[in-house]
Amino acid sequence: MEERFGKRRVMAPALLLAPMVLLLVGCLMIPTLGLLRSSFLPGSHLLDGSGFSLEQYVRFFSDSYYSSVLLETFVDGILVSLICLAIGIPTGYSLARLPPLARRWRTIIVIMPLTLSLVVIVFGWLIILGRNGVVNSLFLNLGIISSPKQLLFSRPAVLTVLVQQFLPFMILSVMSVVTQIDPVLEQAAANLRANRFATFRKVILPLALPGILAGFNLVFVLSISAFITPRLIGGNRVAMLGSLIYERMMAELNWPSGAAMAFILFVSGLGFTATLNAMVASRLFKGRRHAF
Repeated sequence: MEERFGKRRVMAPALLLAPMVLLLVGCLMIPTLGLLRSSFLPGSHLLDGSGFSLEQYVRFFSDSYYSSVLLETFVDGILVSLICLAIGIPTGYSLARLPPLARRWRTIIVIMPLTLSLVVIVFGWLIILGRNGVVNSLFLNLGIISSPKQLLFSRPAVLTVLVQQFLPFMILSVMSVVTQIDPVLEQAAANLRANRFATFRKVILPLALPGILAGFNLVFVLSISAFITPRLIGGNRVAMLGSLIYERMMAELNWPSGAAMAFILFVSGLGFTATLNAMVASRLFKGRRHAF
């Protein structure tokens, strides 16, 4: 009887997870494997031929242009993540320490940009950063500049828009983990004559590190895979691998080459985040071991 009851307890979660697993396998894993297969085709089109070839990968790594674009993509992703980190940590901490009602309304304000279409947001930034846009008009009225400046089609403009798009993910990640930290710990640190900076560095930051790392990883992955923002805000002057993949697949219809670039970006991003997580985890474990 107990054995039968134990089997039911094991089967119930499996049955509940089955629809999600089937959805992931049917809509994500199978198409991804098909895309991986197309990256090993020798031609420049899906119908050009069959077989197995490393031509697309050799072409990518033998051309210094693609390597530089991949490096710039990672640098931009790290910069966006660090800026979101600098803004998101104090914002998420302040939201977590608000009363529940005030926190709820301010969280709605943080989430509000995520309800808008990405295309709408990007076109809004095109108006804001245009030669006759809000920023140039404001600077002209304040006398900071004498003539409109070209703010669009530059890397700072792309980074600014990416930060605005992905900052809510960092804020929510930090807020969710700080709300679980008991404020009594901060009061205890204050009783031990620790100032706010020392309390944050030695108490809040180590305990909130999982949420901070999760937010950093999420913003980094979203930034390096972005293609609409670099395409519209950066134009031809800012090259990121996501927009290059989109152009290769949708404009040139060269799916084997685009698929190879997509998997190179995937493996590179996965390797970077895995290495970062391992380094942070080892350092955190080492610090706890020394503490004991």
